[in-house]
Amino acid sequence: QVQLVESGGGLVQPGGSLRLSCAASRRFFSINEMGWYRQAPGKERELVATITSGGSTNYADPVKGRFTISRDNAKNTVYLQMNSLKPEDTAVYYCNAFIKRAWGVPESAYWGQGTQVTVSP
Repeated sequence: QVQLVESGGGLVQPGGSLRLSCAASRRFFSINEMGWYRQAPGKERELVATITSGGSTNYADPVKGRFTISRDNAKNTVYLQMNSLKPEDTAVYYCNAFIKRAWGVPESAYWGQGTQVTVSP
């Protein structure tokens, strides 16, 4: 069974930093695009950032210049470094990964359980 295990959320003051991590529970045939999404209360889930297996990145406009996504393919782990945090960054952050479990099996999208990030004085 595929599991994406997230860590690193918490409470931080405006202007502070947090680093989120998300690790796949075991090795797979391939892990392609990985990313982070977030969902604030009363809002739909939205893209934060994605990264391909080759390292190409994409960011949502509200986080450009403040957040950095990276990955360690050897550890099947994706990270999100969040700097200059604002109250509007408060949300549950979800890890996402497109995983191909075996040769000949189509890739599927998997989600982590979510980790709360709260930015407040």
